[in-house]
Amino acid sequence: MSVPYETAAYEPAESPESPEEHLARLLGRALNSFELPDEVIRQLDCPLAQDSSLHSAHHSSGLHRETYRHTWLLADGSAVTLWELVHNTAPGSDPQHEVYVDEEELRVATARLPLPPDTPDFELPVLVTPAPVPMPRHVYVPDDSADHARRLLRRAENPDRPDTETAEVLSTAFAHQITQAFGRPGRAGRPGLAFSLYEHAFLLRDGRELSLWEVEHTATPDGRHMCEVYPTEAAARNAMERRATRRG
Repeated sequence: MSVPYETAAYEPAESPESPEEHLARLLGRALNSFELPDEVIRQLDCPLAQDSSLHSAHHSSGLHRETYRHTWLLADGSAVTLWELVHNTAPGSDPQHEVYVDEEELRVATARLPLPPDTPDFELPVLVTPAPVPMPRHVYVPDDSADHARRLLRRAENPDRPDTETAEVLSTAFAHQITQAFGRPGRAGRPGLAFSLYEHAFLLRDGRELSLWEVEHTATPDGRHMCEVYPTEAAARNAMERRATRRG
């Protein structure tokens, strides 16, 4: 009887495939993809990140089957999982691919395969529990986010703004969220000075999150508005304090 186990990621982490491309390839090779509910397909319209892992395997007498778990992270923070069954038990021994929306459907499909019932599962030399798909800290909006990051860095006037390496990383951003942060340093509230702090959170193609912190203020010699950008909230708040102190 087959006993599922977890092992290393099915797709290499450095794969250049986007989440949409991975989904298209999975549905394109699955013989029964047309049976998936329309609601699931709609949910997967704009996935933000994707993770795949081998779930179980069974090899015996030239026959084999593997099951894979494919999970996509959505912009609202939820996740959708599809289960893929791969086997060569059909006439001709060519690999067949099937896809299911839940693990119970997968078990039913696996049970009907003509495999010896008492053959143990194939065990890989090294078993590693894959890291789960990280849940985002923000509710992102897919948009021209790389251009937004470029324009944000371009208008920053502080000499210690994020460097070109950060700009290069942000060229892979495809969703972002802007929120205002409150809780100013004490002196930033002095009359005649205006300070605002914003977090620009970006979601990258590889699923990582990166935030830039924008300070807008009027602590300039002529009172004009100035934009500064910092890589951390602490650096941004320290800059606000310094600006307010100089004006005080």
